[in-house]
Amino acid sequence: MTLGGGRQVRTKRLGSRGGAVVVAVLSIVGATQAAAAGGGASLVRDIYPGAHSSYPRYFTPLGSRALFAAVDATHGIELWRTNGTKSGTKLIRDIAPGTENSAPYSFERVGGEVLFGAWASRRHPSLWRSDGTRAGTKLVRNVIPSNLRAVGRRLFFTTDDPTHGEELWRSDGTRAGTKRLADIQPGRRGSFPRDLTNVNGTLFFVAQDDDHGVELWRSDGTHAGTKLVRDIVPGSGSSAPQNLLGVGRRLFFTASNAASGYELWRSDGTRAGTNLVRDIVPGRGSSYPRDLTRVGDNFFFGAYHANLGNELWRSDGTRAGTKLVRDIVPGAGGSFPNDFRQVGRRVFFEAGDRSHGFELWRSNGTSAGTKLIKDLASGDESSKPSNLRNVSGTLFFRATDAAHGKELWRSDGTAAGTTLVRDITVGPGGSEPQYLKNFRGMLLFEAGEPTHGRELWKAVP
Repeated sequence: MTLGGGRQVRTKRLGSRGGAVVVAVLSIVGATQAAAAGGGASLVRDIYPGAHSSYPRYFTPLGSRALFAAVDATHGIELWRTNGTKSGTKLIRDIAPGTENSAPYSFERVGGEVLFGAWASRRHPSLWRSDGTRAGTKLVRNVIPSNLRAVGRRLFFTTDDPTHGEELWRSDGTRAGTKRLADIQPGRRGSFPRDLTNVNGTLFFVAQDDDHGVELWRSDGTHAGTKLVRDIVPGSGSSAPQNLLGVGRRLFFTASNAASGYELWRSDGTRAGTNLVRDIVPGRGSSYPRDLTRVGDNFFFGAYHANLGNELWRSDGTRAGTKLVRDIVPGAGGSFPNDFRQVGRRVFFEAGDRSHGFELWRSNGTSAGTKLIKDLASGDESSKPSNLRNVSGTLFFRATDAAHGKELWRSDGTAAGTTLVRDITVGPGGSEPQYLKNFRGMLLFEAGEPTHGRELWKAVP
């Protein structure tokens, strides 16, 4: 239906009553788009001019600038920087000269530099560092970096070599200071360290060897200080730790053993201090906790129980303090909460119920304080909010509705304060924002529209 001024009204025929047709007005499309079009999102720079795309990604703040990877017609995929302005968005260095791609990846800030992997030749990527200048962008060492994690002023990462397989390394940003820490699984097979996590200056990670299976390890950055924490499943069996999260001086994670199934654990880095927190599904069944997200001294997560389905839980790290927050979908159905993000003392997340589909929710850790914020896609359709980011107390996220497609939204935790930022690709096509990153009180992200392709955008709270 079209109104004056080109405004379109979305309607749904609900049926008839006494010969009269009952119609529900779902939204005034044109008015909503017009209001949103002047919102707080703008193109920063068309790096690859015209309808081509530069595909900017991996935004990593470093002082007054953010480093990222992007492609243009002259240099291929290379290292760039931005301060959020067109004139301040520049190529840093053409690491692989000409149209060859160095394809920088796995950016991690360590002190006043960013360390990353890049292809200086076609053989394999190497470890590089950059302070955001051409002269300060240098090769560190010809090793293939993966799983980069900063702990203080050191970088931990994994690399695969023909002699040792994939093992744990460290780097201080120099060639001499980039070295293997330990050969956890001797020989060429490797221990495949993963889930590298900084907990108050100690690195925790998951690794495997023939004697212990897949278990929890830690490192202080020395060979002698790289140790198995606890063999939760003794011998060559595996507890397969996942979902590592640091809260204060303790690590929380999920692991499995024969007695309790896959449940929530904690560790202070010692064998004696590594214990089950709570057996949510008693006995050998599993609650499969996931998406552990810190809020103050507590953390939220999703977990399964046969009587409740997948629902929202919180914990203070004790058995008594590990509790169901709310059974959003009563009974065994489950709301499947996910994509948690802290804003102040609350957590925002996606969850689904039978009336609204998957939409944006918030919680303060109580049942009464756990609420649907707004039904963006009316009825049981789902807006599927994702990529939740906190920027100076405002939540930015992407969501989908019939009028706009997948676009950028923001929320202050109220229905009235949850609005479309801008309909970047006008109409139902959607600009599909991604790589959302908080940078100095603004949001950097990649988005696409027909005139400029996928380019660098910013939004302000």
